[in-house]
Amino acid sequence: MTAMNISIHASFLPHNDADASLAFYRDILGFEVRNDVGYNGMRWITVGPPDQPGTSIVLFPPAASPGVTEEEKRTIDEMMAKGTYAIMLLATKDLDAAFERIQASGAEIVEEPTNQPYGVRDCAIRDPAGNLIRVQQRS
Repeated sequence: MTAMNISIHASFLPHNDADASLAFYRDILGFEVRNDVGYNGMRWITVGPPDQPGTSIVLFPPAASPGVTEEEKRTIDEMMAKGTYAIMLLATKDLDAAFERIQASGAEIVEEPTNQPYGVRDCAIRDPAGNLIRVQQRS
């Protein structure tokens, strides 16, 4: 059996303020904007690292998810506010420099750079929608 050649093209993170999310991912994390699409008063914004054109994050309005009830939308909003709805793991070669830039931006810091007992050094922040973003040191 031949192994399949599958790669990660895009991951989705919810947003509740398109402009704030755009500013965070573009201006603070340095991602490039690949697409910015509006429809019926909602926006989907695709961003990604400039040196990785094949990998993207789609920032989407969770209210647009098909089949989600009003009660589920309220639950999603509550979970986003607590930072328990979505998580993204990023990596950098210089965690301390990345953390300094993120901290200087005024972003919400959850955990400063720490040597974790499971063998990685990372920090944790929240994006404007409350999504937990962990950034790991990678060589």
